[in-house]
Amino acid sequence: MLEALAYPFFQRALLAGLLVSLLAGLLSPFVVQRRLSFLGDGLAHAAFAGVALGLFLRGEPLWFALPFTFGVAMAITFVRERTELSEDTAIGVFFALSVALGAVFLAKAKGYVGDAMGYLFGSLLAVGREDLWALGLLGLLGLFLLPLWGALAYATLDRELALADRLPVVFHDYLLSGFIAVSLVLAVKVVGALLVAAFLVIPGAAARLLASTFARMTLLSLLFAVLSTLLGLFLSFLLDWPSGASVVLAQAALFALAFTKALFPHGK
Repeated sequence: MLEALAYPFFQRALLAGLLVSLLAGLLSPFVVQRRLSFLGDGLAHAAFAGVALGLFLRGEPLWFALPFTFGVAMAITFVRERTELSEDTAIGVFFALSVALGAVFLAKAKGYVGDAMGYLFGSLLAVGREDLWALGLLGLLGLFLLPLWGALAYATLDRELALADRLPVVFHDYLLSGFIAVSLVLAVKVVGALLVAAFLVIPGAAARLLASTFARMTLLSLLFAVLSTLLGLFLSFLLDWPSGASVVLAQAALFALAFTKALFPHGK
């Protein structure tokens, strides 16, 4: 396994994966506790539509995916805040729109279908230095979220009480949606658009089974996200599996262990 660390492409993939797992591990408890799992799926498909637009226009796909996915995240939040429609309904509308646009763009991007497969399932070879810089920048921006963690956690656990205390809950909703969108897009090269939503759901779900407080849930989510990324990337290298699928299988294994522990809390 240590042989893998000698390859520059694996070093880049490992560093990118760890940055993604730290961001996702921090966001996942909010996604799970606020029941926003479907938002991850919706934004992942929006990211793919943005990638397909980039392939169609012969540009760098992620530079198209970033504003496209961010715009979809803002639109979903705006529709949810300004109408009586439920969260799932608003996401469902933009989910369908994104899939339709992605299919059209991909059909017109002739000769680039092979590139699209790398974005769908993730690839260790796809991570470049510019991706690391972008992830590093996003990680720095993520540090600005840390002072807001208490307010975000408060609104997550009791939104009505947070509104009554005059916290900027709606602004925080937009902020959280935008940050989730950008994180998803930058994770696409490592995990793939079809599986990237799992990063936002499984670590937090596994942590939810074991943690009694939101703070412990966040710490466990970070631990599970990092562990599953390390295991998944080494499995991908050793078995020549797609990196995204390998990481998600590792996450599923950790979830199964957490579920078993929750079923038998005293080792019976």
